[in-house]
Amino acid sequence: MESQHLSPSEQAGTNGQGGAARSGTDFIRARIEADTASGRFGGMVHTRFPPEPNGYLHLGHAKSICLNFGVAGEYGGQCNLRFDDTNPVKEETEYVAAIREDVAWLGGHWDDREFYASDYFERLYDYAEELIRRGKAYVDDLSADEIRAFRGTLTEPGRESPWRGRSVEENLDLFRRMRAGEFPDGARVLRAKIDMAAPNLVMRDPTLYRIRHEAHHRTGTAWCIYPMYDYAHCLSDSLEGITHSLCTLEFVNNRELYDWVLDALGVYHPQQIEFARLNLTYTILSKRKLIQLVREGHVAGWDDPRMPTLSGLRRRGVPPEALRDFCGRIGVARADSTVEYSLLEHCVRERLNAVAPRAMAVLDPVRVVIENWPDDRVEELEMPWHPEDASYGSRTAPFARELFIERDDFRLEPPKKFHRLSPGAEVRLRHAYLITCREAVLDENGEVKELRCVYDPESRGGQSPDGRKVRGTLHWVSARHAVRAEARLYGQLFAVPDPDKAPEGGSFLDNLDPHSLTVGTAWLEPALAGLETGRTVQFERLGYFCKDRDSTPELPVFNRTATLRDTWARLEKKEG
Repeated sequence: MESQHLSPSEQAGTNGQGGAARSGTDFIRARIEADTASGRFGGMVHTRFPPEPNGYLHLGHAKSICLNFGVAGEYGGQCNLRFDDTNPVKEETEYVAAIREDVAWLGGHWDDREFYASDYFERLYDYAEELIRRGKAYVDDLSADEIRAFRGTLTEPGRESPWRGRSVEENLDLFRRMRAGEFPDGARVLRAKIDMAAPNLVMRDPTLYRIRHEAHHRTGTAWCIYPMYDYAHCLSDSLEGITHSLCTLEFVNNRELYDWVLDALGVYHPQQIEFARLNLTYTILSKRKLIQLVREGHVAGWDDPRMPTLSGLRRRGVPPEALRDFCGRIGVARADSTVEYSLLEHCVRERLNAVAPRAMAVLDPVRVVIENWPDDRVEELEMPWHPEDASYGSRTAPFARELFIERDDFRLEPPKKFHRLSPGAEVRLRHAYLITCREAVLDENGEVKELRCVYDPESRGGQSPDGRKVRGTLHWVSARHAVRAEARLYGQLFAVPDPDKAPEGGSFLDNLDPHSLTVGTAWLEPALAGLETGRTVQFERLGYFCKDRDSTPELPVFNRTATLRDTWARLEKKEG
């Protein structure tokens, strides 16, 4: 389908699931409302989120989670969590556990409706025998390469297998011997008998079962034949009483096979509906490529905060409410589109601005000595955790003779409209006092080593006692009391908007941004030392940071969740 590129303002105007959803605002909800009004499926709505446990969930899955659980909730229905575990070669219990955690974190509730395709292996096998008995499936001895060669092209019909005419009795015997483990991998498959001249290549006698002598993560070695995804998926939907099987556009051609299998068996028939998958700038959402990033060590694991996985976003400090808002803003559509990454950042900032406590930290310090402050004096200054929500309470921060401020907040020769600190200039220290710089001490390389300042004793709380205008406000920490921490400054993993577009002769890996992670030291106010792991806080004037699980009592570690600059909001204002 034709792809379109949505601008931020267009994205904001697209209704969808999540907090921004409105009943009937997209084609899926319109279809569901029509079905319930007509009494189809008895007026019920029953969806499912059906991940394959062969990797961790990513942002594309977040869209599907919000949609499937969202519409079920909106229409008083239910949503199952089902693992389509039909390929034992790629599936692991680690992925099952991670998927459960991610879905629950994002807000999906499945109660006791956790199912597996492997729950139905015996019934799927019985259905396969029934297809054979009805003359709609046969055992084929062609190899995988031969099957591809016999399939034909979009302009040429395929050729029938020499074994397509086997009798029902012979097919049943061979299929049962396949199950009994008599044949090696690849020796035989079970194929549907449909039409080798079908315009849709999917319908040219697709494979239903293949031999794989591999242990399954749930069934062990009980099986050595496994159903193909397209066969197992539709029948799993049928067995669970799913009403609306929502899937992404890559399955649009497979819908004909979905319908064929159910109709050939005469079983309960859900409705498959396809929607456009999520495409995001500066982001790879191919599970195969994400696995490659992990296995080749380009990232530090599935939950590396640069990864677009839900576990990576959670570790980075992204709140689930922001992802639900993001999914609601992008909505659901029939046509592929590409969403600007800045919209996701905007949703993250908007949520964190409302809920993240504030505190002070310095990433690139320069020492400030307040000459008229006594050496032994320490004053505890009370500060609110959130400037707009008193329910967050307050904390105290020590103020002493020597402080750290950001090096970038001082200029020896300030440019025009520079309202921070410079020789002779006065600034406000957040929640503290007004200070004036009297001298900058330089080291042997001409770099600023120390700033000698004086404070106004009458300006406690940062208030000007005589009403004089002080434009600059700086954050700070007490040098003596500051807590040393590791700051991991994460950026986008890829340096180009379309990472899939590899340079000539290269791969998507050539588009990795070598500067996507910078590790430095942060100096924190003492109140942050006891922050719980996984909590996100705003370092005032610097951005949002989340305390990482790698933290120790001796060295807290903070991941940058997002900067304070909101490109999306500026773009929206400009376009408006």
